[in-house]
Amino acid sequence: MLNVSNNNRINSEKLEKFSTIQKLYKTNHYKVLNKILLAFIVVVILFLFLPWTQNISGSGAVTTLKPDQRPQTIQSLISGRIEKWYVNEGDYVEEGDTILFISEIKEDYLDPNLVENTKNQMLAKENAVNSYEGKVTALGSQMNAINNERDLKSKQAKNKIRQTLLKIKSDSMDLEAIKTQIKIANTQFKRSVQLNKEGLKPLTDVEEKRLKLQEIEAKLITQENKLLSSENELINARVEISRINAEYSEKLSKAQSDQYTAESSKYDTKAQVNKLQNQYNNYKIRNGMYYIKAPQSGYVNRALKSGIGENIKEGTPIVSIMPAQYDIAVETFISPNDFPLIQKGEKVRVWFDGWPTIVFSGWPDLSYGTFGGRVVAIENFISENGKYRVLIAPDPKEQKWPKQLSIGSGAQTMALLDNVPIWFEIWRTLNGFPPNYYKSDKEKKKDDVEK
Repeated sequence: MLNVSNNNRINSEKLEKFSTIQKLYKTNHYKVLNKILLAFIVVVILFLFLPWTQNISGSGAVTTLKPDQRPQTIQSLISGRIEKWYVNEGDYVEEGDTILFISEIKEDYLDPNLVENTKNQMLAKENAVNSYEGKVTALGSQMNAINNERDLKSKQAKNKIRQTLLKIKSDSMDLEAIKTQIKIANTQFKRSVQLNKEGLKPLTDVEEKRLKLQEIEAKLITQENKLLSSENELINARVEISRINAEYSEKLSKAQSDQYTAESSKYDTKAQVNKLQNQYNNYKIRNGMYYIKAPQSGYVNRALKSGIGENIKEGTPIVSIMPAQYDIAVETFISPNDFPLIQKGEKVRVWFDGWPTIVFSGWPDLSYGTFGGRVVAIENFISENGKYRVLIAPDPKEQKWPKQLSIGSGAQTMALLDNVPIWFEIWRTLNGFPPNYYKSDKEKKKDDVEK
């Protein structure tokens, strides 16, 4: 631009007469700025070396430590119709208190005397079992009597055989004696005939010898008949033994068959008794199910079924109960990336919805409104929300958790890991590395000993 005119020219000489301009010319502003920048850099460097507690954050809800202390629903084990309610929502009930009464709707159980009738049937069948047992015992006694009688008859027949054998032996000896007598009589007769021919014996003597020989021969025939009769008696005695064995075997078989039939009927009746007893117990237990009772002490949260005369099926939830005594805990969910870093017994900081809190994730000691806890259970299977469930219980060494906490309220958790400098945490975050795996003092000492 040409300086054609002097109107736009700044007259610096006129500005120097002001005191402010003079001070600005004399002061070195860059020195102050350098000092400020240097102090800021020093502070930032020192800040980078401050300790930072690595942590894993999670969110969940307040629950109970034991499964039997959590809210539960009471179901009806049988189908029925609601007849009467004994409690209201919010009431406190003791274990065993009646909540409501239902009536029967199935036609198989409508008989009011069903249990008593089933019991009478069972008693009748039990008496039948006793009768069959008596019949089995009587048949057993009859079989013993048949065996005893058979033994006696057999002994009698055997004695008859022995007597017949002795008689046969005696008749045989008599027969041999008669044969000897015949030989002697025949010799005497021949001698008498020879002497008669020689004239030494008279004819009468010969006749006497002949007569004696004929008498002895007649005795021989009689004795042979007697021997044959004795042998026939022996055969008859042996046949009698066979007849006795056959007769009493038939009687014994018939009695034994009757005994087996009675035992079979007894076992069949016993099976019917067991079946009736099972039905009787089932009916008796079913009658007790008409009154739905509280399984444990607690508060009735909500009636899931209402009204009078409403039909319900078996397994239908009726009311929800919250146990009166419970150990509080927190269930939180962490991402799969952080799951390998969590271990049982690890310290966790917890803060609850509705409670004033000031949380510094890197400096848990400076946080306000947080409570201490420890990991007591880790679920190894991923949940439906794509995260892993971790159960946290209060740390007995830390401040007690508030008594006013209600089951189901929200909670935030922060699992404490290793202590590292801030610069390392920034470097780890920028590179996307996971936090350091935390090791307790015992594990560190063990590793040092192994090294």
